[in-house]
Amino acid sequence: MKNKPDSGQGQNAGNFVPYIPPHEHRPEMTWTAIILGGILAVLFGAANAYLGLIVGMTVSASIPAAVISMAILRGVLRRNSILENNTVQTITSVGESLAAGVIFTVPALFIWKLQPSLTTIAFIALGGGILGIIMMIPLRKALIVKEHGVLPYPEGTACAEVLIAGEKGGGLAKLVFSGLGLGALFKFIADGIKAFPSEIETGIRGFKNAAVGMDTLPSLLGVGFIIGPRIAGYMLAGAVLGWLGLIPLISYFGSFGSTPIFPATTPISELGFWDIWSNYLRYIGAGAVAFGGIVSLFKALPTIASSFTIAMKGFSSTRGGGNNSSVIRTEQDMPMPYIIALIVILISVLAFFPSINIGIPGALLVILFGFFFVTVSSRIVGIVGSSSNPVSGMTIAALILITLILKLMNFSGQSGMVAAITIGAVICIAAAMAGDTSQDLKTAFLVGATPKYQQYALMYGVFITSLTIGLVLTLLDQAYGFGSKNLPAPQATLMMMVVEGIMNGNLPWTLVFIGMAAAALVELMGIGSLPFAVGLYLPIHLSTPIMLGGVIRGIVERREKNEEVRKQKLERGILLSSGFIAGEALMGILIAIAVSIGIAMPENPFFGPLVSLIAFLLVAAILFVTANSKGKKA
Repeated sequence: MKNKPDSGQGQNAGNFVPYIPPHEHRPEMTWTAIILGGILAVLFGAANAYLGLIVGMTVSASIPAAVISMAILRGVLRRNSILENNTVQTITSVGESLAAGVIFTVPALFIWKLQPSLTTIAFIALGGGILGIIMMIPLRKALIVKEHGVLPYPEGTACAEVLIAGEKGGGLAKLVFSGLGLGALFKFIADGIKAFPSEIETGIRGFKNAAVGMDTLPSLLGVGFIIGPRIAGYMLAGAVLGWLGLIPLISYFGSFGSTPIFPATTPISELGFWDIWSNYLRYIGAGAVAFGGIVSLFKALPTIASSFTIAMKGFSSTRGGGNNSSVIRTEQDMPMPYIIALIVILISVLAFFPSINIGIPGALLVILFGFFFVTVSSRIVGIVGSSSNPVSGMTIAALILITLILKLMNFSGQSGMVAAITIGAVICIAAAMAGDTSQDLKTAFLVGATPKYQQYALMYGVFITSLTIGLVLTLLDQAYGFGSKNLPAPQATLMMMVVEGIMNGNLPWTLVFIGMAAAALVELMGIGSLPFAVGLYLPIHLSTPIMLGGVIRGIVERREKNEEVRKQKLERGILLSSGFIAGEALMGILIAIAVSIGIAMPENPFFGPLVSLIAFLLVAAILFVTANSKGKKA
């Protein structure tokens, strides 16, 4: 029987033997894997784009993709190669990471009513994605191989364990597909045919403009289960402060005046709670998110400094592997001449492609900042995992510096702001992709995949997702509108505010500083401020269903004392939750397509909020029962 991969604590690179030994060859980057991986990359990329534009966070696609891949390859096609499964999940995970980088920045261009073309979005995504991969490849031996046993790379290790336990993939895949079907059906009934509303809310009598609400959507329930009760609680705390504290406070003091207060153009006395949220609370929340992101970056500075120093030593000692036949299979990287050629092409496209329009100075800024943040991201995810990687904080810090540099170089007005967002988008995508590439290469190292094929698969995933992500953004903007309450796009709105504030000086800085003070208060209490800040920025309607999902996970964890059984239960719940997210997002995109081509949707729900609440609680019960059951033994 083959060895199970070391989790990162017992073996080092010198004596480590992967699950598939170097001398053994199995089907790896096959046409089946390429086609299946491409389809899943587009689907999960679209799903994560939709989710991130609503709640400002994305979920990992690696493990659900690995499970689905095993179900199709083993159960349907009767193929039995763990390396082929690994190629599929590698390509799929690119869709999720690329989408995250894109949605954190590019929607700002839509909010400015610039309507970037599909080609422009594709080149931005392609540039950032390729940059994140090729700059990480020379670091593979230093970070993945030499640091094995030191850097755990939690998501990459977990994915390897799932792949190796492939014989249980069929049963677990049913959970993903069941969740996908239920999420899609719920979204179709609620927002497609409008059988009942997907949002319920109520004001509080005697408490002017205080309101509570809930978006009754399975995806939010799934997000809550995945992030757990603690983070969900922080988000809800921010929402409670905003909707039961700050909005009523603004309404109370504003009721004594009849003069509009910037940025609103209508007196506060005439505004409802949604108007106050849009004109005032969003700026307070943006200040809190900016503070939380920058603080998370500062907290990581010691790790960043050591990561950069160690990675540079590894970078200088490696030549990018090679494709020489004398190099064993598991040590063959993409040749260095390919990497250099890609960097030259990338700089040329960014500098001279007309619709990118950042010029040679902008392209050089991309390479400079991209190199630093790719290096940092590649190592930091090995310590804290991709979910704690401060990509937003990195992007905010980079945008502030880039905007200041561009302003000093006489970039101004809309062209200057567009250049800043474009450069920031490429850097953000590169940092997100570098973290994903590192996790995937860790998985490859543990299961015994060939690095060069893994890297080619990542490139292909970037290419296929870049061609489609622009269409997803365009459809969602046409159907719902970025920056609206239906599609708040929190990170992109924040990035836009940062750039506008530096270039034009037209931000209501007092509101921003109030938000920063609120986040600082939370930090001083010893609580990470970023989840709180996101809750303060977003409508309370999103935090309440996320909290319910977190509570369900908390109950499941507390009721089960056996560690192994608890892990199995959480795995079941996470896979069902991932299905909720993917299914609802894909149906949401289909509805957006229908709206875009002129298909008329019902405007008024047939049933009222009570039916919506009952249906949502039924889905919550399904999640609890599914997660709380032990399932079949592998």
